Amino acid sequence: MTTGWLLTDPPTVEALTPYDLRCEHRTTPLGIGTAKPRLSWRLASPVRGDRQEAFRVRLLRDGVQVWDSGWRTEDQTYVDHGGAPLTSQTDYVWTLEVRDTGGHQTEVSATFATGLLNKEEWEAHWLEHDYDTDPKFEPPVDRAEPRSVRQATIAPPRYYRRSFELRQPVARARVYATAHGLYQLSANGQRVGADELTPGWTDYRERLAYQTYDVTHLLREGENVIGAVLGEGWWSGYVGWDTRSHAHHYGKKPQLLAQLVVDHPDGSRTVVATDAAWVERPGPIRFADLLMGESYDARLELGDWSSPGYDAADWAPAGDMGADPSTLIAATTEPVRVTEDLPAREVTARGNGRFIVDLGQNIAGRIRLRIRGAQAGDRIRLRHGEMLESDGELYTANLRTADATDYFVSAGAAEEYFEPIFTVHGFRYVEIDGYPGELTTEDVTGRALHSDTPVAGRFECSDPGVNQLLSNIRWGQRGNFVSVPTDCPQRDERLGWTADAQIFLPTAAYQADVLTFFDNWLADLATAQTDDGAIPDVIPHVITGRHGTPAWADAATIVPWTLYRMYGDDRVLRKAWPSMRRWVDYVHGANPDLIWRNRTSGHYGDWLQVGVRTDRDVLATAYFARSVEFTAAAARVLGLEEEAAAYGELWERIAEAFRKEFVDAEGKVRGDTQTGYLLPLAFGLLPEEDAAVKHLVADLEQRDRSLTTGFAGVALLCPILTKYGHSDLAYDLLHDDRYPSWGYSIKHGATTIWERWDGWTEENGFGPVAMNSFNHYSLGSVGEWLYADVGGISQAPESVGFRDLVIRPRPGGRLTWAQGSYDTPTGRVSTRWEITDGVLRLDVVVPPGATATIHVPTPDPDSVRESGQPLGQQVCRVGSGTYSFTATA
Repeated sequence: MTTGWLLTDPPTVEALTPYDLRCEHRTTPLGIGTAKPRLSWRLASPVRGDRQEAFRVRLLRDGVQVWDSGWRTEDQTYVDHGGAPLTSQTDYVWTLEVRDTGGHQTEVSATFATGLLNKEEWEAHWLEHDYDTDPKFEPPVDRAEPRSVRQATIAPPRYYRRSFELRQPVARARVYATAHGLYQLSANGQRVGADELTPGWTDYRERLAYQTYDVTHLLREGENVIGAVLGEGWWSGYVGWDTRSHAHHYGKKPQLLAQLVVDHPDGSRTVVATDAAWVERPGPIRFADLLMGESYDARLELGDWSSPGYDAADWAPAGDMGADPSTLIAATTEPVRVTEDLPAREVTARGNGRFIVDLGQNIAGRIRLRIRGAQAGDRIRLRHGEMLESDGELYTANLRTADATDYFVSAGAAEEYFEPIFTVHGFRYVEIDGYPGELTTEDVTGRALHSDTPVAGRFECSDPGVNQLLSNIRWGQRGNFVSVPTDCPQRDERLGWTADAQIFLPTAAYQADVLTFFDNWLADLATAQTDDGAIPDVIPHVITGRHGTPAWADAATIVPWTLYRMYGDDRVLRKAWPSMRRWVDYVHGANPDLIWRNRTSGHYGDWLQVGVRTDRDVLATAYFARSVEFTAAAARVLGLEEEAAAYGELWERIAEAFRKEFVDAEGKVRGDTQTGYLLPLAFGLLPEEDAAVKHLVADLEQRDRSLTTGFAGVALLCPILTKYGHSDLAYDLLHDDRYPSWGYSIKHGATTIWERWDGWTEENGFGPVAMNSFNHYSLGSVGEWLYADVGGISQAPESVGFRDLVIRPRPGGRLTWAQGSYDTPTGRVSTRWEITDGVLRLDVVVPPGATATIHVPTPDPDSVRESGQPLGQQVCRVGSGTYSFTATA
């Protein structure tokens, strides 16, 4: 039973101690794909002012040291392997020693393993079933089998197995596997690993990740079996709204690739790779598709098909398609996993064996159903939806052409369980039709699936409504970070829209460690960039033919720069630099007058703004400036001084052109909308900012303090108001429950962020079904403000990786207390403020290796005390440690 997406506490220590040791930003990874990995750690200490005076890293293979960094008098919490390139398929232990300012040393260790570092090490061949010419082993199917027109195009997943003999004991066994499609491995009757929807979604034409699993504990001397189930997934299944036929965006038939490597105590090695010796056949899964659902017929189960001693005489030889490892890369990020089980909250009988089940939470995932008392051949249908109609029936109109329907056919056992493996649905409610007898809440469990990015942040406060908002933001992130940052998990879309990703990234990074998740996505962005530099609207690039849309394509610069700022890893910039440069050169080349009017592609503007229209040239040109600014900054970090100067000068000219073209003598920005002011204020395009702030505030006031911002403006609204002294307005927006607002959706039962402000309204009911997701993350980008301004955890403008913290909470609104925690690359920073009887208390923890400028929020600097001692000032500069301030509220 999984327990949820929780932030774990750092260790309780007595002296400076490293923890959370990582290789390539992952904990004890198997099968890394680089011979020069980065090793990193966090620090904890109970001592004020403590820091890492020096560190030493040693790398060992089979107990023998292969590299020693030597003692380095640096306070950085990472080091790149500096020895000889690592060896493929090898386990390593690395030990870390740190020395504090008092000379005390602490030693810890961790492990990792390399994968297949060289393409020629692959012996495996691709296996494929020829659906067109070999229906021989298709099992008989009841003609009444329920399938929609789209489901009828989906072929049954295939089951593959290979029996082999091991004549020696097993010292170590690893399997390296991937698929064109989706796969699930087993060995000797046991499932291998807990990963879901592997190998994940990348641009398979260029990059296909393989996973590495340790199966040492599953193998033995004598007969062994390795098996796999293979489905279509993103490779050849339905992706997006192109459902006129079976989509086949990458290929027409799923293919399996696996290589088991067994090391024996005497140093010998046995390799069992996919080849013509494998056999295959269909099984109980009748069809499976990410969008359409899955059907399972328990009458067709194959027994212990992946166990030794199984009779596979009627299995057919697998189709050997030959070897081609050209696109293979080692997985670089955490896979999709089941991260939480949600028991059904309520079951409502609708008559004739039909029930509506409420999980109480909108998720991306699937149902685990217990079936009791069914007769052989009984069919159960599961339909999924996010909302209910006014009559209590399931609302599915917003799914468009996604069927999101699963089926189970009983074999007649006293108790059976059904849980699909190759589909995922976005839903809160499930309609279960055909269930025998009485369905109870104990029979239904929702299983939440998403990329298992490590939890990094936590925020809560005195207002339950704000806590619900933060919960909705977190669940929106979980439901849409499924291998790639998608825009919704329920309808026939689920695409990696680039603007959505860049707008939400700061909020996402406060909540989870998303460095490898987005770095992996950026690799597909670079692949999809056109020869002239344009960026598609969705990554991986499928469905849409649009390239170069303002705010969307600017993800090419904004995402890598944001990752660098949050995590301090300049390797992100080194990889992204060619894409960043080509993108801004593309826009500049088409717009020599520096006003971005040409080559704007789809130009969605401030998408889903309310009742206004932000001038699109204003938005585009502001984003042009932003991309140039970050490109210049990246060049400075990378030591490209000439390029940094050139792009810096270009930014100055764009800013001047922006002011001349769009800002009048009274400081009004063309269009006079909230987002029209927010963009130049946030992007530093206005040297005289007071007038723009005045007009922004006036717009909010004349609308009775109500927002109009869409995707491009919503993340900036509360931070800009707070920055320029209008926190009261920001808090009014936070607490507002009128339409349009975050609180309006919460008042009407939202458990995730809605795609549209008008997803459902009292006046009109459901919004336009053509685009109406109730699990989206873009409008939840206010989460950054909750962490950075309400919680008060941010960093100085020139800081990276939160080495130079700015602790500046902004109490206000209805809040009487708030607290936040965030795992920076050096360690845990936390804050808590509370106001009681006119007295403010602020508690702060600064991690070792970081410094902090702390702003105590009080109107009376003379009242400030720290640990009971008079401070006499509102702002102080501190090193690591725990601090407690009191002041007049």
